[in-house]
Amino acid sequence: MSFDLALSGINAANTDLNVTSNNLANVGTTGFKESRAEFADLFAQTQEGVSRTAVGNGVQVAAVAQQFGQGNITSTGNNLDLALSGSGFFIVSNNGGLNYTRNGAFQVDQNGYLVTASGEQVQGYAPLANGTFNTGGLAPIQLTTAESTPQATSTANVSLNLPANATPPTNTPLNPADPTTYTDTTSLTVYDSLGAAHTAQLYFSKQATPANTWSASLYVDGNAAGTAQTLTFSNTGALTTPANGNVNFSAYTPSTGAAAMNMTFGFGQATQDGNAFGVNSVAQNGYTTGSLTGINISSSGVVQANFTNGQSTTLGQVALANFANPQGLQQEGNTEWQQSYASGDAVHGVAGGSGFGTMQSGSLESSNVDMTTQLVNMITAERAFQANAQMISATNQVTQSIINIPNG
Repeated sequence: MSFDLALSGINAANTDLNVTSNNLANVGTTGFKESRAEFADLFAQTQEGVSRTAVGNGVQVAAVAQQFGQGNITSTGNNLDLALSGSGFFIVSNNGGLNYTRNGAFQVDQNGYLVTASGEQVQGYAPLANGTFNTGGLAPIQLTTAESTPQATSTANVSLNLPANATPPTNTPLNPADPTTYTDTTSLTVYDSLGAAHTAQLYFSKQATPANTWSASLYVDGNAAGTAQTLTFSNTGALTTPANGNVNFSAYTPSTGAAAMNMTFGFGQATQDGNAFGVNSVAQNGYTTGSLTGINISSSGVVQANFTNGQSTTLGQVALANFANPQGLQQEGNTEWQQSYASGDAVHGVAGGSGFGTMQSGSLESSNVDMTTQLVNMITAERAFQANAQMISATNQVTQSIINIPNG
């Protein structure tokens, strides 16, 4: 009996050493979660119950439990590296089957998909036209490498002040090359449907009558775009005509082969005060073709592509999963787990949502193995192993003594 008891102790101590050894081996594994050997005593019972003098039957390994404590967050500088601080797992697809991981060392495959080192596709939510995401189903996240398409200028807003004491030009008609034919001028860059840039020049001429009236003319690349439009101000300097502040000049057809440019200029913030001409701001909604400059992932997992034309495109949102009992997850290797009956069903969400931690781009979560603690565990397990081995040796000596007792 003593041999069996001590042998169960040796086996349990050996399992404890194996668990500790595996923890130490993965001290540098990104997203690794340490395990803990948990033991339970054995006790034989009969139908009549247990005697008060009964002795236990040894020890058994009740479980090797994963410990999902937070690992340290380490900065890497790689935007595609993601770390979770708090609850949740990244969702990856292995040929249609879903696995879960805390290892956010992601990369891009030959098709532009965000994948793990073993090629599993990171799952997320596809963007919708209204700016939200399709949270009804998971989809792989694909990073675009295409150029950003151009957008032709259709509106422009000009905030400026025209001098109230200005006098009408000495010469007419308007000639952009002759400053005596206009009062003030300003310019801005506009874009056609092919993304080509054009210089739009606005010329303002004070009118003799009626009072507080100006003529606004538009030239694009030195060519007149329609006829002059009238701006009228009140005796307090506020724009009164047009009432909505919008001026529509005639369409301009560029020589690049692009579509005709129909531009509306907003002068709603224009004033006629003082004696100085000044432009406060100029903004228009067109832009040229853009090349990809980088990928940005927000703390909520929104993936955006940034382009040289100042535009950004939302590519998706990284999805997360959580479980009622993470310790019930089935280990799969590669720092990945699978859902099991014990873990409960996966609950999907996003970083920062209810029940989920935050996400940090350019960082990775280190292993949560504490080396000092594991070394102490190793010493404890080793002594338990030695003590049980000594128990076998002592039992063997007792047995030998009994066998060697001479006959009376």
